[in-house]
Amino acid sequence: MPKPPVLWLAVHLPLLSIETFQPNWLADHGTVVLDKNRVVALSNYARAAGVQLGMRSGSVAMLLPEAKLRQYDAAQEQATLQRVALALLIYSPQVASAEQASLLMNIGASLRLFGGVRQLRQRVLASMALLGVSVTLGYAPSAGAAWLMAHAASATGRRGRYCLTARRLSARLDPLPVRLLAAAAPWRDWLQGIDCHDLKSLRQLPRAGIQRRCGKALLASLDYAYGQAAELHQWLQVPAEFIAYVELPERIEQAEALLNYAQVLLQQLSGWLRAKQLALSQLQLELEHERGRLAVAPSQVMISLAEPTWQAEHLARLLKERLAQLSLATPVIGLRLHAAQLVAMQAPSASLFPDPSGSPQQQHRLLELLVARLGSENILQTQPLADYRPEVANHWIAALQSQSKAHSTTHNAAQLAPAPAAMMNRPSWLLATPIALELRQHRPYYRGALSILSPPERIEAGWWNGQLITRDYFIAETSEHLRCWIYHERISAAQQAEQANEAAVWYLHGWFG
Repeated sequence: MPKPPVLWLAVHLPLLSIETFQPNWLADHGTVVLDKNRVVALSNYARAAGVQLGMRSGSVAMLLPEAKLRQYDAAQEQATLQRVALALLIYSPQVASAEQASLLMNIGASLRLFGGVRQLRQRVLASMALLGVSVTLGYAPSAGAAWLMAHAASATGRRGRYCLTARRLSARLDPLPVRLLAAAAPWRDWLQGIDCHDLKSLRQLPRAGIQRRCGKALLASLDYAYGQAAELHQWLQVPAEFIAYVELPERIEQAEALLNYAQVLLQQLSGWLRAKQLALSQLQLELEHERGRLAVAPSQVMISLAEPTWQAEHLARLLKERLAQLSLATPVIGLRLHAAQLVAMQAPSASLFPDPSGSPQQQHRLLELLVARLGSENILQTQPLADYRPEVANHWIAALQSQSKAHSTTHNAAQLAPAPAAMMNRPSWLLATPIALELRQHRPYYRGALSILSPPERIEAGWWNGQLITRDYFIAETSEHLRCWIYHERISAAQQAEQANEAAVWYLHGWFG
């Protein structure tokens, strides 16, 4: 098997300071981030109003009175970056943090799984859009080069830059400005003074002189970028248990408006499940309401799955249906997501001759969507039990009921009443309550005289739990040539003496298709 190519993807978040407080799918109302009463980040709306970096809060209030002033919070910014990193685990198990609001991914082994670089890029951008963050991407055979590509794209207003082969790496890196190197920041003025503006000029300088003047860090970052030295990374450590929380920027009173914020949590959950090689069989979303003196207990939204999954897209569809039916008594101020029930992830399998009706996974997803839309009490499936009594053997349970519970019930019933080796035909439609039939000229009557077509099938069961039935069943046909299932009760000799003058009672119990 050929060795996978070496390829790195760098994800740079140029607006992380703003989007920590305001996801990019929200309307821009002039968010401004302050540090020591000075503007360190601002939204496009605030910039259009004349707000500039370094401006004081008083000046901002004069130019944009409705501006939303936020205090810079490094911990909250790092938490946002961690959420993004957790979501990127969907695409690679090797994700590492980098300088200046960036993440690095080793995607060489993931290209075949996701159909190539272009398809992987589209999926990463879609995930970042759901998280509410703006990104620029860089692809290169080395992590350092990918980082430089992503930051160069951000500086020029592009969505990304790439170099897929090591042979062209030098040609793509040489024109990049030296100021992109984080290690060159302390020596930027000196480098400009000696007319060293791009990476090609920096590489042409004597290495010994650069090391004496600038230290080893600048040369090391240059070697990492050009693939001339191996760089060590500290991969993201996945927590043992998944519990994610997002605080809403304002009180939300409509349940459907929670979906965008819930998808932020679902993306993280999907990455966590992929990294842990687990699948989810039950999801719990907790809606947090008022705190403090007017505290309200959180609301619970539970989603059970017919088949365990780890894909955020499917979970989002189910959650959308549930939220559409939910009515909020009080506003929601936060969301907390729990992975309630987990199982080991099953490897996907493909059939040589696919079923035209769809794969089992597609059928399970349709069932889950119907349950989320109509409610579990309205979607039922048959659960046959090993019992002679028709009304007991024809058992219905919720479609998403635990299979272990169903198997346990079947096993217990089978121990009490073993199934016969061969049984007569059963009708496709069994009535909930048998219908008493008239008896005319010693023949059962239902919209006309019924013709008996089969010998009797005698059922005598239920003695072990005090629900004894003694019946003789027959297949009969109506005058309209419809086949039905009828029976009459068997009685003892003493009962026969008491009811000698009474007509036998017949019942209609089901219809054949």
